[in-house]
Amino acid sequence: MSTLLFAAIAITLALYVAGMALCLWRMVRGPASQDRVLALDLVCTIVMLTLMVLAIRYRSAMYFEAALLIAVFGFVSSSAMAKFLLRGEVIE
Repeated sequence: MSTLLFAAIAITLALYVAGMALCLWRMVRGPASQDRVLALDLVCTIVMLTLMVLAIRYRSAMYFEAALLIAVFGFVSSSAMAKFLLRGEVIE
């Protein structure tokens, strides 16, 4: 692996960690529950992107499959939370 790619991966992972820390702070201190749901959705997205960067770093397809699962579960959880906040129940 070239040193440029290794440095780009290291910088990307560091920025993802910083972004995730800010999102977790918003989940804890969010003034409204909509802010918390949005922060949770962004955390799922950042975890998915982190797994994709790790897949490039370690040259493994297993990380891509895990990223796909995180994306699906993140979408389902975000839509369920949005429906709960809108109607007060998830299953009718």
